Amino acid sequence: MSSRITTLTLNPTIDVASEAEAVHPVRKVRTFNERQDPGGGGVNVSRVVWELGGETLAIILAGGVTGRLLEELLDSAGVARRSIPIAGRTRISQTVLDRSSGQEYRFVPEGPTVSEAEWGAALEALRDVGGGWLVASGSLPTGVPKDFYTRAAVIGRERGLHLVVDTSGEALRLALEQGGIELVKPSRGEFESLVGRPLRGNGELEQAAVELVRSGRVAHVAVTLGGDGAVLATAEGALRLPALDVQVRGAVGAGDSFLAAMTLALARGATAADAFAWGVAAGAAAVSNAGTAHPSRAEVEALRRQVRDIPMGVMLGEGH
Repeated sequence: MSSRITTLTLNPTIDVASEAEAVHPVRKVRTFNERQDPGGGGVNVSRVVWELGGETLAIILAGGVTGRLLEELLDSAGVARRSIPIAGRTRISQTVLDRSSGQEYRFVPEGPTVSEAEWGAALEALRDVGGGWLVASGSLPTGVPKDFYTRAAVIGRERGLHLVVDTSGEALRLALEQGGIELVKPSRGEFESLVGRPLRGNGELEQAAVELVRSGRVAHVAVTLGGDGAVLATAEGALRLPALDVQVRGAVGAGDSFLAAMTLALARGATAADAFAWGVAAGAAAVSNAGTAHPSRAEVEALRRQVRDIPMGVMLGEGH
């Protein structure tokens, strides 16, 4: 089985990250330490897969002068891409770290409107993908139907691709209704929205995730919990890992880094628990670096060794 990971990003972004001594309303805020990264769910996944030594192809929609900058940034990073041109301009997101409070402010625009011909071309691009894994990740821009990832899943199965979906709301619900998914990675809020209730009690989140897997629609559910770690559910049960103790320098792209490392490990034949540990390590490495999704391979490998010393949590089997 091919371990190549193809990513599909319909609403990529140029992520501009900077710092300020303090963020105040009305007054001009001077920023420094600015950096620009190619961003958006699948783009971040491809970048991290490449950094970790995996083979990847990023399929993106790109338009206008900002779309050309996105392509230039990906090319400079050495990430293989296939661009589908659109009439609208690729969006630019802004993140500012307020050094006085340690708070991070994120401004994420809606993005361009995408025509049927443009999103249809993205689906057609999947027909040229020969085996491996497909990560469909990120928000759907205006003009794209909510069942887009469901349509992508159908093509993916025809091409023999293992499908990973990382989105939210109606797009995630419809993809799960279609079924045949290897992995979904919602945040706690996204997962609670999916199941339609808060999951705060002892083991409630784990049980709900296991129930979703046992419904037959998805093989693995990884729920990221920020500073509270993450939960993995399989048909055998659930396990939880705490967050690793690292200095947080930025959270943008941490979930994508988690997803990239976990998917790459699964593609390479790792067990679900081992792949989950790689995901936790990559997420921690990402938050310890400024900018969008910048875990280094050395950092991820070092943090993965730390996970081995942490109990893998309590498995939930039948009857729980």
